[in-house]
Amino acid sequence: MIFLFMSVFAHFFQSGWTGANERTFVAVKPDGVQWRLVGEIVRRFERKGFKLVGLKLVQASEDLLREHYWDLRNRPFFSSLIRYMSSGPVVAMVWQGLDVVKTARKMLGETDPSDSLPGTVWGDFCLEVGKNVIHGSDSVESAQKEISLWFGQKELQSWESSSRRWVY
Repeated sequence: MIFLFMSVFAHFFQSGWTGANERTFVAVKPDGVQWRLVGEIVRRFERKGFKLVGLKLVQASEDLLREHYWDLRNRPFFSSLIRYMSSGPVVAMVWQGLDVVKTARKMLGETDPSDSLPGTVWGDFCLEVGKNVIHGSDSVESAQKEISLWFGQKELQSWESSSRRWVY
């Protein structure tokens, strides 16, 4: 019975993340925090019309980072990635809006900064792949996983923007 309830709840919870309610996870990495880029990144997302529903400054534990980057665990750079991400504070954010996952990835640019256009975060602020200032979910499914790793349900805010009717 509990399993059935949890399955229905999970389906309802995930299906609510569509349209203008879609959410994505974005994290300013330690080098982005050190470069004082947090305000610039928040500004870009706000100007795009997305709604901030979660924000916190955290020193990520190695356990959290290993879980977050689990799919990269067999890559040769995995250990250095964990060291880099645990080297300083991270600003974790959840943004909400229409097609926010896809749009956020376009706002970030190409993973390799040399392939990123000016005007994108990676094009404007990154020099190498290994220290690339920011992370953004690459799919709705990974966004859901990452948000649940970094935020408890009570840490996410549900609020109505007075400008919503002007954006959508």
